[in-house]
Amino acid sequence: METIKRYSPVTFDSKPAETELRNGWEVVLAYEDEGNGPYLVDLSHIAKWDVQHAHLSQIQPMGTAIPQTPRACIFKDSVFINRLNQTQASVWHICGLKAEMPEDSAYTDITDVFAMLALFGADNLSIMEKVTALDLQPHEKQSPFLIQGPVLHVPCQIVIVEKDALLIAFSRGYAHSMSEAFLEAGSQCNLKPAGELVFSNYIKTLTLVT
Repeated sequence: METIKRYSPVTFDSKPAETELRNGWEVVLAYEDEGNGPYLVDLSHIAKWDVQHAHLSQIQPMGTAIPQTPRACIFKDSVFINRLNQTQASVWHICGLKAEMPEDSAYTDITDVFAMLALFGADNLSIMEKVTALDLQPHEKQSPFLIQGPVLHVPCQIVIVEKDALLIAFSRGYAHSMSEAFLEAGSQCNLKPAGELVFSNYIKTLTLVT
């Protein structure tokens, strides 16, 4: 059976140095000139699920309970589970993990309709200050945690992974303009596109408390 070819809505001017075909996506693993950070990584290809149920406590993606309070996140086995509100959560499978969605009406696969960018490295919060009025400082909250709100007037889900790293998910149609705006906002900080390997290596270093 022929695999459907999927295309990321994010395009960078940088030249790919290494790519991989995965689940129909051509994933850029590395670019020729990625610099030393901060980095902007396209993660639009990762599996993303929307979960909606009147009693979310009854739903356990991959055997993990969804956080009880809105804005709370759990990071386990390279998967982020984010509580959006009383009846909705999102599940993000980071680093190219192949995920079989449960046969349950509570789950909807939104991989193809949501783009995702990772912004990490020094100065990421100062870059974000140029594109959003949202307060992304940790304050009393322990990482990871979720913030929902506009970035460049586009509704987004933002997970603060830790002080120098965040994930931003938004509707696919805004991907090109969003990625360009981020690179422009981070130009003074030498923000550059990077491939998935840079981000997956970073994820392996995480020891987040969940």
